[in-house]
Amino acid sequence: MHISSDDFNDLTGFIYKKSGIKFESKKMYFINKRVSKRLDEIGIDSVRDYLRFLKFKDDGTEFQELMNLMTVNETYFFREFHTLESFAEHCLQEIAENKIGNDEKTIRIWSAGCSTGEEPYTLAIIIREMLDNIKNWKIEIIATDIDEIVLEKGRKAIYDDRSIKDVPDEYYNKYFDTVSGGHMPKQMIRDIVTFEHLNLMDRMSMRKKRYFDFVFCRNVLIYFDEISRKQVVDHFYISLNKGGYIFLGHSESVGRITTAFQMKRFGSNVVYFKG
Repeated sequence: MHISSDDFNDLTGFIYKKSGIKFESKKMYFINKRVSKRLDEIGIDSVRDYLRFLKFKDDGTEFQELMNLMTVNETYFFREFHTLESFAEHCLQEIAENKIGNDEKTIRIWSAGCSTGEEPYTLAIIIREMLDNIKNWKIEIIATDIDEIVLEKGRKAIYDDRSIKDVPDEYYNKYFDTVSGGHMPKQMIRDIVTFEHLNLMDRMSMRKKRYFDFVFCRNVLIYFDEISRKQVVDHFYISLNKGGYIFLGHSESVGRITTAFQMKRFGSNVVYFKG
């Protein structure tokens, strides 16, 4: 089946309205291939009929299937190490010292667009490495994604060789088990992470996210247009505690999206926080 330009525009417009994800015309082949396969699977003959079904008959299940097809999830442990270095050696230490000074021992992190879970589990490993007297701390990492399939993979937490290619041997030996089918973070790491389904354009659900010390949303907002990007980052600002930090991907800049955050520099790395 070939999707016409009008069908492409109508379908991607519907996806944008529901999810904030913007597909440019250069993605037409990608969309055509994946939607055609889906229509064959469910027995719908045209994009027109499919759109009618999504708008008027779907209870949300089919739209979720569509989003599972449309999102690309490429990730691995300790990705973009320079960002993690700033988090571990500077930002985490600062937040922890402030918490201790206020006689508080809770740290909450939101990994938004967590994909199959490598990022939140990486953060859990870093925290166990960097915090003294870890048993005295309550650590919560909330990992969210729009794709139910990758969330289930994150919960199962079995990873192939590629996912762990950048894990230092010392960390692998301390925090991973070799299991049938791959590599699994140990229970003490998995216990820190909770996976939840979340559409970043769902305003009601986003408003419920509060009291985080860190928000990670790396290489997710590149799929959003300028308006949606700002809306999401504004929600992140509200969700953070005063002094909390936000981390985007290396090709994304908080400063280009909003002026709400303040900037700090650690060596050659720039970080943004809620002042």
